[in-house]
Amino acid sequence: MEDRYVAYVSTYTKGDNKGIRVYDVDVKNGRLTEREQVTITNSSYVTISHNQKYVYSITDMGVEAFAIQPDGCLKPVNTAGINGMRGCYLSTDYTDTFLFVAGYHDGKITVLKVNKDGSVGEICDEVFHQGVGTVTERTFTPHVSCVKMTRDNKYLCAADMGIDHIKIYKLDHGTGKLKLADIVRCEQGSAPRLIKFRGDGKYAYVLNQLHHNIEVYDYHEENGFPEFTKIQQISTANDYHTADTAAYALKFSRDFKYLFCTNAGDNSVGTFKIDTKTGLLEKLFILPVSGDFPKDVAIFPDSKHLVSLNHESDTMSFFNLDLKQNVIVMNGPMIKVPKGNCIIMKQL
Repeated sequence: MEDRYVAYVSTYTKGDNKGIRVYDVDVKNGRLTEREQVTITNSSYVTISHNQKYVYSITDMGVEAFAIQPDGCLKPVNTAGINGMRGCYLSTDYTDTFLFVAGYHDGKITVLKVNKDGSVGEICDEVFHQGVGTVTERTFTPHVSCVKMTRDNKYLCAADMGIDHIKIYKLDHGTGKLKLADIVRCEQGSAPRLIKFRGDGKYAYVLNQLHHNIEVYDYHEENGFPEFTKIQQISTANDYHTADTAAYALKFSRDFKYLFCTNAGDNSVGTFKIDTKTGLLEKLFILPVSGDFPKDVAIFPDSKHLVSLNHESDTMSFFNLDLKQNVIVMNGPMIKVPKGNCIIMKQL
């Protein structure tokens, strides 16, 4: 029996407030078929718990929890406030004990308790970033854009696009409190948007939006402290397409052998091969996605197809992916999706 997969797409909403769409995944043909629309306001980001039982989403009211049904459909569990402005990113720790929310608008990290039934509980901690950046427009004040645990589940990494820092916090697993342990200082004006770790946790990959590059860091713990050492910086765009480019999404293939990114403005997707021993990246190609503002990308489980979620053109575009010939070829018609923000796939 073939493995079955489902995809969840989060969107901004108008009128009907159908902020999450559920799709059946056709792995063989690299296509998605919409199954249902879930009522939620302005779902700017969604994540799946590590036990694969729950979906958590940003919403205007704070965060909302859904139980994943056997067929992949979502059943509402509860909604919880975050005592601040609407978040932009969320994730759980690796034991699904705490939920972390990144606040772009107010520069805040919110830690919430996750109950045994998957529901979101009380606020455990609130941390406001302070400082100023170097770009006068939107990256002048703190803007927390990503909160992600190291894979050893010891430290929360908070990427701040406004002050060009990634702050590393020690997590107290008993109380949910955060204590600053280190700061990774990125280049001024680079706007670090996302940080993600390879499957074995040895290397971290930071996507810098305004400098449109990826920085690779060696990560380990030494004498009870986190150690991040930058070992590579590589552009997400071609040399002739850099003027108005902003790097946006960052995704691994399921086997962690490849890393994918998207570029807004340039409207392209980039593919990098990851050296299994050193963690270093080799750029394979940067190619157009036939849509405007690819805000996210998803790689099909077979690594033979990909889908680009194009926020401004309200579409998803599909491609056959050939990692031997280093090329993508458009695969069938686009699908209309209003103001798509995030796409994730899950095995049923």
